[in-house]
Amino acid sequence: MVQTPIPSHILYPDSDGKPMAENTLQYRWIVRLVTNLKQLLKDQVAFVAGDLLWYPVQVERPPAPCQAPDAMVALGRPDGDRGSYKQWEEDNIAPQVVFEILSPSNTISEMTAKQNFYAQYGVLEMFFYDPQSYNFWGLHRATAQDSLMFINPDDLPWTSPILNIRFELSADGLAVYHPDGELFKEPGELFEERDKAQQERDRAFAKLRELGIDPETL
Repeated sequence: MVQTPIPSHILYPDSDGKPMAENTLQYRWIVRLVTNLKQLLKDQVAFVAGDLLWYPVQVERPPAPCQAPDAMVALGRPDGDRGSYKQWEEDNIAPQVVFEILSPSNTISEMTAKQNFYAQYGVLEMFFYDPQSYNFWGLHRATAQDSLMFINPDDLPWTSPILNIRFELSADGLAVYHPDGELFKEPGELFEERDKAQQERDRAFAKLRELGIDPETL
């Protein structure tokens, strides 16, 4: 008996029906991570997303294995809009780095299942943080064939070999720093910096034009 192929949108839905965040603190952390990671990697070929379903393998019948990391980075994949991250459509490149920001409803068994999923499907660095309790841990490895090594608070400050970002933990909670030592900023602060830089650029170009110099030829 020939079975009718199942449509792709049923095999790989673009939503798992779960909210992006359960509270404003968790939401703010997710947006901060995604915004700063995009800024960090803007000059590289890299895809950064938040709360996007990742399907690592194709299936013929549902349910397809999937997770939706709170933030993920796939180096070597171009930026752009996607309904989900189907790995077989992305040169079979798994996200190398994922972040999970815990909410009060998350359980240890749920986080263990996420760790096992990420380990099975090739993630190289994974970070877990509870912004209410300040509980932080991570796992990392050089290649998908290596065993994962645990990162606990005693290992901090710790610098990601892949992204070169630094994690520090203090009485005020987790802080994440860019490679140049700048603290990860709130999205509004980043937008203000971009606007200021654009204004300065526009003023400089206007001055050059006053001097009879076309800035486009420089």
